[in-house]
Amino acid sequence: MALQRSKPPLLIILLLIALVVPSAATSAALVGVNYGRVGDNLPPSETVPRLLASIGVGRVRLYDADPAVLRAFANTGVELIVGMPDRCLPPVAADSTEGLAWARAHVQAFVPAVKIVAITVGNEVLTGANASALAHCLVPAMENLHGALASLGLDRDVAVTSAHSLAVLATPSYPPSGAVFRPDLLPYVRPLLAFHARTGSPFFVNAYPYFAYVSDPSGVALEYALLDQGSVAFTDRATGLRYANLLHAQVDAVYHAIAAVVSPSSKGGGVEVRVSETGWPSAGDANETGATPENAARYNGNLMRLVAGQKGTPLVPGTPLRAYVFALFNENQKAGPSSERNYGLFKPDGTAAYQLVGLSLHQASNSTSSTDGIGGDDEASTTGPDGESGFFSISAASPGWQCRAAVAAAISGASVFLKLL
Repeated sequence: MALQRSKPPLLIILLLIALVVPSAATSAALVGVNYGRVGDNLPPSETVPRLLASIGVGRVRLYDADPAVLRAFANTGVELIVGMPDRCLPPVAADSTEGLAWARAHVQAFVPAVKIVAITVGNEVLTGANASALAHCLVPAMENLHGALASLGLDRDVAVTSAHSLAVLATPSYPPSGAVFRPDLLPYVRPLLAFHARTGSPFFVNAYPYFAYVSDPSGVALEYALLDQGSVAFTDRATGLRYANLLHAQVDAVYHAIAAVVSPSSKGGGVEVRVSETGWPSAGDANETGATPENAARYNGNLMRLVAGQKGTPLVPGTPLRAYVFALFNENQKAGPSSERNYGLFKPDGTAAYQLVGLSLHQASNSTSSTDGIGGDDEASTTGPDGESGFFSISAASPGWQCRAAVAAAISGASVFLKLL
């Protein structure tokens, strides 16, 4: 089916007009999305930049570094976060020349035509199915990859990070002030945080209020999980901080856990927390309470509003929340419950999966229909309230992630700030 031509969403146009950020620090379009490819009916990758442009998306997170996909984004100005698949961690961790070879093949070969701003090393490595085999490889692989980028003169342009499930936190992790990392993960978390502090890269977390709600629909208010304005707020008695939505509470829980490792008074020792994945399914099985088009529309619409208008979380108000929303397409080959295949903003034919609250998603102009799907690997599963989550993201990366202070200063003078990747 051909994708139809239509106008970009009015709200995105208004947000982009109102945003004040130096052109040297970021692309003009600040909306981003996770581009997962676990499907056999998805549009060809070369048609995706046009679809993204139709909704004002300028930043994208990938889960691998497929050359064909990277070439599709050449000379588009779209900022990319690419992924090093889990299978690459052991050799890169063991041999710095492997990291150099990977950086040359998947980054140097494509820049500057392809605007790669970050690399995520693995996905949910510390809590995934292969955690016992890969956890000890994570930081060494990140160190070797960062060293490789430095040797190529790319370390100031391309950040090295990784994305983690909320399962890295000990349970219970509520209220936020009581959150700590799982004791068995501390040998890996401590050097990881030291790496982030030294290189200035963010700590990415996959945060899903949906999982908290579906695991306890009678105990978690739907409006609170959906980020609705006016929902009954929660006050953390230990800190006095008031949380108007569950996503802020989840992010601050990670900040508290980082602070508990680094220093009780450091609020994370300067390591910024960003949401690498969040979203809400538009359909699910009979027991997947709340997985409806209406709720997906409310959550993602509210997320855009929240990220555009807020000035940070209650714990760290000076650092605006940055999030990546999962996902661009419904992916029909994802394993697990029905919800896994229904996180997309779009159906594979390019039509909107639902109408966002306060925002219209439209189809891009495209005359090419899709018959071939390309399956990405090492994408996270969005399954279950245990934190083994999925995608949807927004990148706040600049040409050098060390320029965060300048970006924050510009944002503080802006009337709106939007980062949805």
